[in-house]
Order: sequence, then structure tokens, then C-alpha cells
Amino acid sequence: MKSGGNAIDAAISATLVEGLLNPNMHTIGGECPILIAPAGGGEVVCINGNMMAPAKATPSAFKDRGHDRIPAEGILAAGVPGALGALVVAAQRFGRKTFEELSARALDLASNGFPVHSGLLHQHKFGLIDNRDKFNAHWPGSAALYLRNGVVPREGATLKNPAFADTIGHLVRAERAAGGSREWRLQAVFDAFYKGDVAAKIISYSDAEDGLLTRDDFDAFEIPVEQPVAIDFHGARIFKTDAWTQGPALLQTLSILKSFDLRSLAHNGTDYVHLVTEAMKLAFADREQYYADTRQVDVPTAALLADDYGRRRALLIDPRRASLEMRPGQPSDGLVLSRDKRHATAPWGAGTVHIDAMDDEGNACAFTPSGAWIKSAEVIPDLGFPLGNRLSNCCLGPVDHPNVVAPRKRPRTTISPTIVTRDGRPWIACGSMGGDQQDQWQIQFLLNRLVFGMSVQAAIEAAKFSSEHFPGFFAPQDSFPARLRVEARIGEATLNGLHALGHDVSIAPDWSEGFVLAAERHEDGMLEAGCDPRGVKAEVFPAAAAAW
Repeated sequence: MKSGGNAIDAAISATLVEGLLNPNMHTIGGECPILIAPAGGGEVVCINGNMMAPAKATPSAFKDRGHDRIPAEGILAAGVPGALGALVVAAQRFGRKTFEELSARALDLASNGFPVHSGLLHQHKFGLIDNRDKFNAHWPGSAALYLRNGVVPREGATLKNPAFADTIGHLVRAERAAGGSREWRLQAVFDAFYKGDVAAKIISYSDAEDGLLTRDDFDAFEIPVEQPVAIDFHGARIFKTDAWTQGPALLQTLSILKSFDLRSLAHNGTDYVHLVTEAMKLAFADREQYYADTRQVDVPTAALLADDYGRRRALLIDPRRASLEMRPGQPSDGLVLSRDKRHATAPWGAGTVHIDAMDDEGNACAFTPSGAWIKSAEVIPDLGFPLGNRLSNCCLGPVDHPNVVAPRKRPRTTISPTIVTRDGRPWIACGSMGGDQQDQWQIQFLLNRLVFGMSVQAAIEAAKFSSEHFPGFFAPQDSFPARLRVEARIGEATLNGLHALGHDVSIAPDWSEGFVLAAERHEDGMLEAGCDPRGVKAEVFPAAAAAW
């Protein structure tokens, strides 16, 4: 921003850096859904940075290889990566900078090194310590980059990624050679990745590992620019990505909660936590039943977000008892879907970074890069990053399941940024890491800010909770009916009250339910940013907020 870029340029640069420094959470082999609210009151735009399945990805392709589900790790879970393409499209449409400028900091860090941090080492299941044996035994590309003669480096040791630096350098050279307008040169970057040497190296690696990717998949790949979905709530308009993510579940929850006088309830008291939890359970049941790639499946998103449907769903909440059921509804009449029509639940995925940015012109954006983390796929030696495993979010049947794997399909995903406008102007950008939990935590942040009037930082830091009523995002993706994780500092009275209502209360350590980031533009133009202290406390990685 200080060198003339805007908020979108800043978020792109930050995403490239995050994908290098936090490969336990994201690399550019993964995905990046983006919401942008342009200055001047223009329409909020969604950039669909999801990965795409190979044309060979059919249920039989996996069953013929002896799999009864898509593997959670390795090349068979990979598709055409969407993150880099999404960043390029965002730069073309909304940025000011060249790719060379946007990638300069990431290139410098990859070439000259950065210190190994605690999260990269210690993050549960995702860090180097937990994955050392796998690297040494099975993934030599990962071991060569992240280990030292098979040993995990010490915290603070310098880590370089020369292959990633070469990849960035190749894209920069393609941009320089293209000539023409900035937008045309950025297109050369896109083509160098998806139609040039980078794609060729990915395909070569896939072929060597018996993967499904082909040149035709990369030639056919595009980054859709879409209209987001939205609802009005407490004087604001809240925007989410469409139902290829879990984002509409946040909107559905708030739609259900419109039927209740939330301000009359004690914040984080028993009745309030019970009500929010039961609303989330109903919304996420619909997520399981209906959400899928909206470019291939007719998802009834508008009907699911309709006020009347929200009111009908609200009637299902028993103020005296926690539900033990998954109860997807019928958008046509609001009734609970019969059991014989309900789809089996399946995992949605984990591992995420989030970035918000605002500038003095009025632009606001929310990026949620995720996937291609180092725990689930080998680093491609020539490129310096692994491919994603988001295809494993798809199922192999039944044939009528909305998320059954299919050629060129984009798997549904948890990663879900948020933009909020007020009086037609960008107001809040927010998001979180955390798989299934990220929208649950964002719901509570938004309620804290919009309903209870907390400041951004207070809304982030308030004690939080999350339901495990539906499948979790870490293996083995079990679901636990009525299980509710609650930070202990919410208070003994609330914990006891929830238990009396039939919730299976699991007391979570303080400062473990969160990871929310947010930025807000005040009416007078003042910008505010807030970050969650939970990241460093949970040994994930520290969040940060910067403003000037």
C-alpha cells in the first residue's frame, strides 16, 4: 500500500508470503476463495479460487484402483490448483501492481530464507514434527526441503525454498516478456502457470505417481468471477461465497436467528449459547444435504436463504432441549427432510490462512487461502510446493449425492471469507481458519459486533464455542450428536446450564476456539483491524493486524 498499491494488491502479496511461510496451512498448490468490495459502492464480487477435478476423476477411476473413498493424501486427491489463478484474476480486475511487484517479498523470502517458526514445527498433525517420519519414509521431496538430513530444524533456523523462488522467477520472466498492458502481462503469468512449464512439471509429477491430471485439464481451467450470496441482518448486508463453500451456512444461521430477540438474552449465557448452537446445527444440516459445486449442481441457495424458510426452521428449535438429530430441511415447505432422502455426511477439509485488507480509497477484501498443505501431499521438487487434496472432500456415491466426484467438478469446501456492507459501503471484512468451525466462529464474531455492539477486538476475543454435531474436519471426521466444545472461561453457570439442556459439553481450553481476523471502516473513514490471540496460544501461528 505504501508504494502505491491498494488493498487488493496488499492481500495478494500477503497470500503469496503466507503460502511460503505457513505451508502447514496453505501453499499456492491449493485454493483461495476471495470476496472484494470495491471502493465507491460497487457490487461485491466473488472470485472462485477453488480447485477443479481432473476429467478422469470418476467414481470408477478410484474404485478400479481399489479405493472405496478418495484418498485423503497423495496425488489421487489432487486437482488443478486454483490459488495462483485466483490471485492473478484479482490483480487483473482490481489491483494496480504487476506480478513482479506483488511477488517481490515472497521471492526474497524464498531466495534468502526466513526463520522456522513454532507453528510450522509444532502444529498438531500439520507441523514438521508430526510429519517427519512420513517425509523420511515416503516423500523425499518434502524431506529435502523441510528437514536437515532427516532431522527437523530448530525453531529460528533459516529455511530457504529455492525451487519456489525459481517458480516465482519463471512467472515474473513470463510477465516481463509479454509486453502490452498490465492486465495482458498478468494473463501471461496465468498462462505460464496453467499452460506452460509449471503445468508441465505438475503433469509430469502426476504421471509418475499414477495421478489423473492431464494437459487438457489445465487447458480447460478457468477462474470464475461470480456474484456472491447475501442476506440483510441487523442493519447490515452480509456477503458470502456461494454453496461450493460452506459460506451460506453462516447466512442460514443468521436467517434462523432473525426470529429471536437476541439482545434480550445474556451474552454467552445458557439460553443464548443454546439458541445459536441449535440454529447452527439446522443450517449445517442443510450444508451436508445440499451444498456442492454450483456450476455443476442446482443448489437451492436462494430458497435456503429466504426469510420464510429461516422462520420455519426457527420453529424447530426447542428452547428446553438440545437436538440429537441431523435435520436437513425441505426449502419448498420448510419441513424436515424425510430420513430416506438424507445424504450421508462426509468430511469437508481443514488447514487455512485468512487475510483481510482495507485501504484509504474505500476498497475492502477478504481472502481465505487454504489447501496444498505439507501434511497431505509431497512437495514437487522442481516447484517447491505440493498439490492440494481437496478432491478427497468429494464422495464416490451414491450417484445422486450433490458432491459425488465428477469430471471437472469443484469439490465443496469449508473455506469461506466474509464481507459486510452498511448503507451500501464496505464496512467489515473478516474470516478465519478452522474447517467446519470457521463459519461458526465468524457467526459469533458477527453477533458480538452487530447485535451486542462490541468493538472489533472485543468481538474477536470473547469466549467462543463450536458444535461437533456434524462431521469434524480432522481425521477420522467423526460426528458427535449434541457435542458442544465451549471455552472454560464462558463460566460455570453457562456450562452447567448447557449440560442440563442435553448438550454433550466438552470443556475446551481457554483461547482455543477462534482464530478470527477482521478489519472495519468507521463512518468517519477511520480504519480498524483486529486479530485473534488464540493462534499463538494454540501453537498454530500468530495472527497480526497492522494499520497506519
